Amino acid sequence: MIKPDKEQVFAINNKAAFEETALQVFRYQAANCAVYKEFVKGIRVNTADVEFIEQIPFLPVELFKSHKITTGDTPAEVIFTSSGTTGMVTSSHYVTDVNWYVQSFRKAFELFYGDVKDYTVLALLPSYLEREGSSLIYMAQDLITQSANPVSGFFLYNHQELYDILLQQKAANKPTLLIGVTFALLDFIDSYTINFPQLIVMETGGMKGRRKEMIREELHNALCTGFGVDVIHSEYGMTELLSQAYSKGEGIFNCPPWMKIITRDTNDPFTLIGEGKTGGVNIIDLANINSCAFIATQDLGKVYPDGSFEVIGRFDNSDIRGCNLLIA
Repeated sequence: MIKPDKEQVFAINNKAAFEETALQVFRYQAANCAVYKEFVKGIRVNTADVEFIEQIPFLPVELFKSHKITTGDTPAEVIFTSSGTTGMVTSSHYVTDVNWYVQSFRKAFELFYGDVKDYTVLALLPSYLEREGSSLIYMAQDLITQSANPVSGFFLYNHQELYDILLQQKAANKPTLLIGVTFALLDFIDSYTINFPQLIVMETGGMKGRRKEMIREELHNALCTGFGVDVIHSEYGMTELLSQAYSKGEGIFNCPPWMKIITRDTNDPFTLIGEGKTGGVNIIDLANINSCAFIATQDLGKVYPDGSFEVIGRFDNSDIRGCNLLIA
């Protein structure tokens, strides 16, 4: 049985290579991931009959809250946990080879934004810094380190310091990325405004009960005004994934080549729907080779003909997730 390696997964550059690798990962995980194997068996799918990615079963993301989902028995190098309000059951992602995550986010960032060494990376992620196990903090820390810029760094609630650095970056005309959780970005512009058109503001979603929920257009308009930029970038990721999709404006996301979004019927989780229709978001993330690469989320979205997608909202009564769950 073939287990694709990092070289194969991160070299994917066309549809045929993606589909071939996805089917290899499916067969490997259906045999070696105990939870996924039981799920596939429970819904009476014969792995030998799965010939196309559209036939692959997607594991409900909620199972990351109640089960240890790993492929094989290798001990976890790191356990990423989701954020949540008090009393909420959170997800745990047991990552047995964290280098899969590192290669995934480094390669994806380079694909969408170029060499991180060209940027000053500023992270306004207070709620994530205040707890352990955040995959977003792990990624941001690595990008800050890789940027090799002494000004790069995290900010908790020291908004004045962040404002001063933004002014310095603007005056020096240096490429700058500000990645922030939504409520913290809004808190910042409540007190400070700047006209910095070259700044990349990337929101990661999440009000976390700190502020009133806003539709995407209202939120992005406020942030554009506060930071003096034309568009707001976004990152779509979650604890249960080792890959992220990025939006460079208007809430339209694109995946790296080893990740794909497929939508399902909102009333029948085993029926996929066509492009341009609102449905439940299913994700294939081939970097998840050591957990489960096929996940049915509780997000609602649309996929467009070019493979880009939009997040519309969430199923009713779903837990509020930490990473990008804006209502479009």
